[in-house]
Amino acid sequence: MFALVFLFFFLNIPLLVSRFTQPRCFWRMYENKDKDEDLVTGCIFFLLMEQQPVEKDYLNHILNIQTTKNIQFALALAFSMDEVNRNLDLLPNSSFIIQCPDGDCINGTKFYSHLQFSEELHDIPNYICYDQTMCIVVLTGPNLATSVVLGTILNLLMPQQILQITYGPFHPILSNREQFPSLYQMAAQDTSLALAMISLMFYFNWNWIGLAVSDNDQGTQFLTRLRGEMEKLTVCFAFVSMIPVKMDIFLTRAEVYYNQIVTSSTNVVIIYGDPDSTLAVGFRRWESLGLQRIWVTTSQWDGTTTKNDFPLNSFNGKITFAHHHAEISSFKTFVQTLNPLKYTDEFLARLEWMNLKCNVSASTCKTLKNCLSNASLQWLKAQTFDMAFSDESYDIYNAVYAVAHAFHEMLLQHVYNHPMDNSKGHYAYCLKLHSFLRKIRLTNSVGDRLIMNQKEKLQEEYGIFQIWNLPYGLGLKVKIGEFSSYFPYGQQLHIYEDMIEHATGSRQMLPSVCSADCLPGFRKFSQEGMAACCFGCSPCPQNEVSNETTVVLGIFVKNHDTPIVKANNQNLSYILLISLIFCFLCPLLFIGHPNSATCVLQQITFGVVFTLAVSTVLAKTVTVLLAFKVTVPGTRIRYFLISGVPNYIIVICMLIQIILCTIWLHFSPPFIDKDVHSEHGQIIIMCNKGSITAFYCVLGYHGSLAFVSFIVAFLARNLPDTFNEAKLLTFSMLLFCSVWITFLPVYHSTKGKIMVAVEVLSILASSAGLLGCIFIPKCYIILLRPERNSLQRLREKTSSRTQIS
Repeated sequence: MFALVFLFFFLNIPLLVSRFTQPRCFWRMYENKDKDEDLVTGCIFFLLMEQQPVEKDYLNHILNIQTTKNIQFALALAFSMDEVNRNLDLLPNSSFIIQCPDGDCINGTKFYSHLQFSEELHDIPNYICYDQTMCIVVLTGPNLATSVVLGTILNLLMPQQILQITYGPFHPILSNREQFPSLYQMAAQDTSLALAMISLMFYFNWNWIGLAVSDNDQGTQFLTRLRGEMEKLTVCFAFVSMIPVKMDIFLTRAEVYYNQIVTSSTNVVIIYGDPDSTLAVGFRRWESLGLQRIWVTTSQWDGTTTKNDFPLNSFNGKITFAHHHAEISSFKTFVQTLNPLKYTDEFLARLEWMNLKCNVSASTCKTLKNCLSNASLQWLKAQTFDMAFSDESYDIYNAVYAVAHAFHEMLLQHVYNHPMDNSKGHYAYCLKLHSFLRKIRLTNSVGDRLIMNQKEKLQEEYGIFQIWNLPYGLGLKVKIGEFSSYFPYGQQLHIYEDMIEHATGSRQMLPSVCSADCLPGFRKFSQEGMAACCFGCSPCPQNEVSNETTVVLGIFVKNHDTPIVKANNQNLSYILLISLIFCFLCPLLFIGHPNSATCVLQQITFGVVFTLAVSTVLAKTVTVLLAFKVTVPGTRIRYFLISGVPNYIIVICMLIQIILCTIWLHFSPPFIDKDVHSEHGQIIIMCNKGSITAFYCVLGYHGSLAFVSFIVAFLARNLPDTFNEAKLLTFSMLLFCSVWITFLPVYHSTKGKIMVAVEVLSILASSAGLLGCIFIPKCYIILLRPERNSLQRLREKTSSRTQIS
């Protein structure tokens, strides 16, 4: 048993560590323009190795890239290569160098004109050794077109003579070994992305969603995976828009796609495709026209935004899934030492997200929403401590380390020292490097595992972020959860509702359902031709009971980590709700033709179940009273409270009732009887209670428990507590006693079937009284006044009380 507990804790360590060590709040500045040129374009870099040290100033000449979006990739590459070159354990007496033709970032369409570059390597300054045999590694990305064009050119003209590594999102087409034999993809395959997204939908009870996806192989594959996961959890599509990849076709249908979203009742739309595609053009248009939805997408869409400002709340914005990776420190410091005048905080904040300490608002603004609604750049810069790595930048970081280790292994085996015919040397060395690179399995400098063999890729982990547009061109990103494929199915998603609340002041999300849940007393019925998530509501037929208690229980379980549910002993609340479910089911035993079994179960079930309910109320009231009466440490009463002695009240009370029922069943059990006197000319088959004395003993025991609970709850009614339910318990016990005191004279004055009806009515009335008095006010706060059910509200109340005192 200990081994299993230890194993479970060990498996949770990554999530626990990331929860407390990773910064989860970020800010950035958006450029105030909505032009096509802002879409992500391709960027190609050449990686070479030379056998001499290089100075840090060498990196400056490659950082003249003019495209704002792409310079972040050059900076990440420069940082990674500088880190490798300073590592004394890697590439002894050798250094990495980067080559950008014309000192700028080129894409696939320009590459052919620079092809002669590979034949002129000997003209590179300081390029001394192995100019004929050195194998070149080319980095391409982040979009698919750049990698495909370059990969095709290389395979046609220089097969297996240049190794290609992509740092963009994973694409199945690039895994074709016949078409791209020397290509490696650094990104994971996203096989779990569909499951991760649908798990998020299920968590927030979103069962009615839209989808806009690129109409290509990758989009079709994602749609297939998404449908498979949706069927398991009953999530339905409100619409599916397959966006054509050709611009001319898209423009002819752009209005149709826009109207599809506008007319749909869904509040959640999944976006999946490349951020340089026609889908991105459509997305920009939808946002610019004021469409406010919760957009669920991948991290590649982090920067795809407009200048429109939306309110900071949980009801709009963007939720993105990013591959989990450790934070890399000192990136901003490195960049700013290259050129302090150019790479200011404002400039860097336009390139990528800047880390922001989430707890800075605790003492001043209360929430990040309040801080950033009037935030100044100076305030943000004072809170910033580093620059975050995007998924693409992290792919570059890992690619540099993988290539460095491959070169390192070749040096250790003296591959470059073996004499070889120069005409065959280049090809042979590339094959050798290809072999070494394919076998790379390592842990990088920040502790993440790296495997280059695509067939052995690690299981996927995602960080889940929510992004909002703020005034003054600012953006806020908060990490709200994680998804890990390492955990069992159903336990892979972890949402941090406290982070949502910390950012916005509320942990509630906008609903997105086809049909609202039916009210108590109504049941669902399917509608022909509609999705499974769409249904109607009709009143429950006669002789059927609605499951309103089950609904309340579901509300409490879903909001189990909120203050109002945790208050006043959460476990006892669950026990009370479960006992009330059985209390409402008790009348079913009185329906239909009686038999020996139902006659016994009617009274025994009634006695035991109501004892469980009332004794639970007593345990809750005693717990509240002891918690405020204990003031001296070390007292015996304090020991009783800490050891959970009030919980034993339930066991003791149940045991006494079971003994009473056992005596009843042993000496004079209920039996089937005939009533020939109540109605003239009719014989009524009914259940005789056997011993009416035993029946009144059971009722009297219920009454004594209720009376004691009423007294204890009355004493605790004015004790100070935010969610002190003593008053609710007092009213519930008062109502409970009133119902059964009224029951006695009415029961005695009736005969036959009316007696059964009176008992059933009393059971339902007392059950409804307990449910309504104790739980309905809590459900009101949870569902309709969520701002009162928050840690922030508790802090404010505590602070105000402290000031008053």
